[in-house]
Amino acid sequence: MSLEEKLLQEFVTLPEDKKIEVIDFVEFLKSKTQPSVESLMDSIIKENQEAFKELAK
Repeated sequence: MSLEEKLLQEFVTLPEDKKIEVIDFVEFLKSKTQPSVESLMDSIIKENQEAFKELAK
């Protein structure tokens, strides 16, 4: 049995409120691995700070 099959097998036996918790946890895990737009923009600004200063003149 694959991990996906095992997860689905266990998931369908949970009560509805626990299913929601599982989905929330999965979304939390995904969000930790995907850089947020804000941190991406901060990174771009930091890396190009000198160029932005020149453009602002």
